[in-house]
This record gives sequence, C-alpha cells and structure tokens, in this order.
Amino acid sequence: MRAVMCKSFGPPETLVVEERSAPVPGAGEVRIAVEAAGVNFPDVLIIQDKYQHKPPLPFSPGAEITGIVDAVGEGVTTLKVGDRVLGVIGYGGFAEQAVARADHLLKRPSSMDAVTAAGFAMTYGTSMHALQQRADLKPGETLLVLGAAGGVGLAAVEIGAAMGARVIAAASSPEKLEIARAAGASELIDYKQSSLRDRLKEIVGPKGVDVVYDPVGGELFEQALRSTAWEGRVLVIGFASGTIPKAPVNLTLLKGCSIVGVSLGGFRSRYPEVNAANFAQLFAWHAEGKLKPLVSLTLPMSKAAEALTMLANRSAVGKIVLTMGRI
Repeated sequence: MRAVMCKSFGPPETLVVEERSAPVPGAGEVRIAVEAAGVNFPDVLIIQDKYQHKPPLPFSPGAEITGIVDAVGEGVTTLKVGDRVLGVIGYGGFAEQAVARADHLLKRPSSMDAVTAAGFAMTYGTSMHALQQRADLKPGETLLVLGAAGGVGLAAVEIGAAMGARVIAAASSPEKLEIARAAGASELIDYKQSSLRDRLKEIVGPKGVDVVYDPVGGELFEQALRSTAWEGRVLVIGFASGTIPKAPVNLTLLKGCSIVGVSLGGFRSRYPEVNAANFAQLFAWHAEGKLKPLVSLTLPMSKAAEALTMLANRSAVGKIVLTMGRI
C-alpha cells in the first residue's frame, strides 16, 4: 500500500510517499481501506514532535478517516468486513489502509458521502463535546467562536446555532466571516480590523459573553477571558496561533468564570456511551440539513504536505480532505 510517511520530525515538506506493508489488525482492531482523510492542526504538530501523543518513527500522520472495513481482528463483534466507517484514530490515516480500534469508529450514516465523512468526526465531535458537556450551553446564551472559519470553528458555529445560542463569530478577514455567517453566526467580528473587546461591548454590552470557544490561543485568549459574563465558560480547544497563553487567573475570581479544557480523546475513552449519543445527535442534525460541513479543498494523498502547510499558515477555511484514489 502507499502511505504518507514521517521518517524524521520536521515541517510538512519532509514527508514522503512510499510503499509500505499493509497493517494487520490485532485483537479489538479492524483494518480500513481508507477512502479519504481529514487534515487537522494536530497533524501539523505531530510530525514536528510538538503534540502530546508521540508515535514512534516512522509513522503516517492522519488522525481522521473514513473508509470500508476490509479485515477484522480477534474479538471484534461491532463491525464486519464491508461496513463503511468514520472516526478519529490518532495517526496512520494518510495511507491506503489503516488500523484502528473498533470502538474508535462509527458506522457512516447513509446520508453522508465519503468526503464529508472524512472531515466530520474530529471537528464536529470536538465541538459537540465542548458545547454540550463542557460548556453546558443553553438556548439563548451568547457563544463567541474564535477562528470561526476554521474546521472546528465552523463546526462550533453550526452546533451552537442548532442548540439555540446567539453565535458571535470572530475571524481574521471579511471573507472568512461571511462563511461563518452562512453557517449560522448572527454577529461578526474581524479582529484584524478592530479590537475584540471593543466590538464585544458593542454587541453584548457590559454583561459579556456566556461561552467562549477558543481554538486559537495567543493574545486573543485574554481578550476573550476579559469579555466573559458572570459564570462564563472559556473553552480551551487548541493553539492554532502557535502560542499557548498565560491566563491572568484573578479574572476567574472577579467574574466567577471557568477556564475549561476540552479533550475529545479523553472524553471518548471514559464516556463512550455519551460520545455515541453526541454523534447520534450530530448525524440526525446532518440528515435534517442543520449541519452542512464545508470541505473547501480536496487533494490527493500525494499533496499531504501542501495541505498541512495551508493549515500551518492558517490560510485554510473549513476542512481540507485528502483522497486515496477510491472515490
């Protein structure tokens, strides 16, 4: 099989595409004939040895896939050969075949095509867990989404709107903000052109926002924290800016607010039934047309370095998906 390989840690251009032996599923695992793989910011980090999970070299990046089960390991009863699946597997997805734990995969709904499914599990799973379990977002509350035109940001905009929140989208250009508006945002902030705090005061007044969804980090984190309401919740999703912020925690005392970490992998392993219920709701919303995932670019697997560079430069909107020649 062909696979994109990280043979030494470094930037995306150090990746190579080469022939590898097909992986063999172990107990509790299945092998997937990969149709497509979503490209995510953790993929940028893991090839540079900057991610919390550190696979041994050499390895194939690619945490999010969809495809068809073509082999089943010992003890697997929930999936069979021929099932169409999607899921977050950690790494190994930028390849024609990948092995994953069966309990990390979901059966792909009939309403979802392969390209959409490839970019669904990580972004929508993360955003659903963040807003449902970690923020306990209520109808009528205000939700500020930073990086609102990126993969997880757009998912948060759509899910927040579906949950009945007033969604305020913040992004770095008018073009990105119009994409967020189409996804369900009712208010827009271009933080390259105006102060995030000043614009939030204009929109929500002195009360502040109830929930902040932050996949960006950097200097925007403190501005958002200072703009939260009493008992607000600031969700820490990631650090696409490249800078992990240092929070002035005295603000949590003054505002009675919370800084809340979000880990889809940790949640999934501890509460698989709740995670399954989250995805049942996501799949239902998708079938109803309430979620319309934006895949802005589809590239062949051989262009993995180009796709990862776009994410590293924060020039991508929505999701980028790599295809493996099967669709």
